Amino acid sequence: IANILRGRHKPTYTPHTDTGDFVIVINADKIAVSGNKEQDKKYMFYTGWVGNEYYKSVADFRESKPTYIIEHAVRGMLPRNRLGRILLSKLKAYAGSEHPHASQEPLPFPTK
Repeated sequence: IANILRGRHKPTYTPHTDTGDFVIVINADKIAVSGNKEQDKKYMFYTGWVGNEYYKSVADFRESKPTYIIEHAVRGMLPRNRLGRILLSKLKAYAGSEHPHASQEPLPFPTK
């Protein structure tokens, strides 16, 4: 997903410009994780106050906000600068199989 957002699949790829495409991810709630990551993998959040850090597991996010798992993983694969923030806004993730982008006529990405 990160390579498509950056445009690395195109011959006109340039690292410092946005040459990528929009990506629509559906069925984000059905993502599979291996091993015991469902309970063991923790996401840490910090409010800025002393002693106010808290952790959530993958299972917690699967119930409340399943798209966060995909967005967080892709964010880690993008550059940490203005370009990365622009590219992340081109990622559209949805928990179910329905999405509001049918009028743009999206095509499935060809895999090998």
